[in-house]
Order: sequence, then structure tokens, then C-alpha cells
Amino acid sequence: MGNQFLHYIIFLVSIFFTRVIGDPKFPCYFIFGDSLFDVGNNNRLRTGAKVNFLPYGVDFPQGPTGRFSNGLNVADYIAKDLGFHDYIPAYASVKRKDVLTGVNYASGGSGILDETGENLGERISFNKQILHHEKVISLITTQQRNQTYTKDYCKKCLYAVQIGNNDYINNYFAPTSHDKVRHNVTVDQFATTLINRFSQQLNASILYTWLIVRLFKLGARKFAVFGIGEVGCTPAQMRLFGTPNTCVTEMNDAVNVFNAKQRNLIDDLNRNLKDAKFVVIDVSNPTSGLLQSNGTVMTKTTCCKVSSKGDTRGQCIPRNVTCLHRNKHWFYDGFHPTQYANRLYAKQAMLTISKLL
Repeated sequence: MGNQFLHYIIFLVSIFFTRVIGDPKFPCYFIFGDSLFDVGNNNRLRTGAKVNFLPYGVDFPQGPTGRFSNGLNVADYIAKDLGFHDYIPAYASVKRKDVLTGVNYASGGSGILDETGENLGERISFNKQILHHEKVISLITTQQRNQTYTKDYCKKCLYAVQIGNNDYINNYFAPTSHDKVRHNVTVDQFATTLINRFSQQLNASILYTWLIVRLFKLGARKFAVFGIGEVGCTPAQMRLFGTPNTCVTEMNDAVNVFNAKQRNLIDDLNRNLKDAKFVVIDVSNPTSGLLQSNGTVMTKTTCCKVSSKGDTRGQCIPRNVTCLHRNKHWFYDGFHPTQYANRLYAKQAMLTISKLL
């Protein structure tokens, strides 16, 4: 009788934890993007856009991993909020047995255009990230020995796309030879070029080219697409343009043109791809209304001392000191949010992602 009662208690406890912890809201989560979502894909590349050193990762349990923050990034927090029991691994280091729950392909310095970020060195463009995803889908199909299963499984997955910041920071407005682009291409023309390339690459994940037709047949359906934030309000860009206390209006206006065109594109995709669902996550004005619980406004100065040199411009100087009150800083370095700010970004994003459930 005692053993039966014990077994019954164990059974009730197991039900409780199953309901409390449960399965993730999506069975898998695939991430495409730049340094805001990168979790270490650039660590072995010949590039200035890698941060596998302190003071990056000072608040992350494993220390520096290649995340461009003091701790978790937005993609990490979304994984936690969705119920995944671990962070989604980088493509560069993922184990074959783990690809079924998702892969993070994001690469610091990358953009929608293949040439974006070439001033930084090696990086993995959005186009190449999609090719990496194709390899992962093929691996899943091989592991399961069932293409129909893979297709049906991937229909339930979340695909997060956060890309485009570097097309403005390290291309259109780059302090390099790319500066000549602005003399020959208007803001509207450049945004149209990005959208056309963006739609081709998204469609290549879904329908129109041989690459996307294949991915579409493998099941990609649910997309959370991030807009571009106010890149003109980053400390590095304000310093570059000589406006240390004022956002660079020219940059923000250009980004707003892209965001408007992106929203129109997503509306078109939702109308034309009836069995797919796209949502746009607006990050164009992230700092408005984002206060700490104690009511104090977060400062927008950098938390670490940053470099002003070429391909490492705006990044923390290696092994240098960092600020003590990181939860009161919006930016960790010249471009990237602190862990605390990333938490706020993720909360904002989850309100929209929930529409895909």
C-alpha cells in the first residue's frame, strides 16, 4: 500500500512538472541574422566582427561565446520564453543530434546584400545562411529517413529573421569606399534594392527559386521578421557623424524607408502564400517607454570602453573594464544592447511572435 501511494505521488509530481515545464511552444527554432543574434558563428572567421573575449559574456554562465553583449541576446531570450530547455546552438558548433530543435545561423557583420560588411572581413551573408539551412534540412531528412516527416515537422517551426542593420551601417553609410554608393543611389533606390533581394531570399526559403521551392517542400511556414532599429541612435554612429548627443536623422530616415517597404512586402507574402504566416516585429523605436522597474531611465552611453579602429570600430576593447551597473545601460558597446535591454526587446518581440502560435 505504501509503495502504491508513493508511485501515485510520483505520478502526480510528473504530471505537474510536465504541465509547468512542458514542451516548447514550437518544436524547433531557426535563426537568421547579424551580430544582434550571433552566438558564435564568427569565432573562427578572419574578421573584426567577432567577440569571443572579455568583457563580452561577463554575465553569461559560459563566459565569452561570441555573443555581442554582456550576456544573453534577444534570440536567447526568445528561446527561453518559448520553453526551449537550452539556447539554440550556433551553426558553426552545433552537434548533429541537436539540429532537430533548431540552429542559429546569424553572423556579425552580415547583411541582406552579399557585399555588405566586406570591410570587416569574413562573414556569413543572409544568402549563405539560407544555404547552411538547406544543409541542415537535408541532414534532418537523412536522420529521420523520411522526407514527409521533415516537411511536416518544419511546418511547425519558428523562423526568426533579423537582418539589414549592416546594409546601412557597413554599406550605405559605411566610412569606407562604400561611401560612394550614396552619391549614385538614393535612399529609396537602396531600400528597394534591399527589399527585392530580401524578398528573393525569403522566397528562396519558401517558394519561388529552386532553393526556396526545396525549402518550401521541406516545410518552412512560420516567420518572425524583425524590422531595422534606429541605427542612427547607436553611440558608434553618433560619434562617427559628429553628433555624440543627438541621433543621426539621415540614417534613421533611410531605415524608415526600408521598414515601410518591408511591411508592404510582408503583407504581400501573407496574401499570396496562404499556408505561410509572416509577422513583422517593429523595433524602430525601442527606447520609448522602456524604463526600469524603479522608474529610472536607462542611459544610452556605452557600458564598456570601445575601439575607434577600422574593423573593430564600436566594439569593446578586449579584456578592458566594464561598467558596474549594466542594468542601467541601454548599450553594452557602440552598437549592441546590454543583456537587460535585450530582455526588453524580447518581451516586445514575444507579443508579436505569439500570433504565430
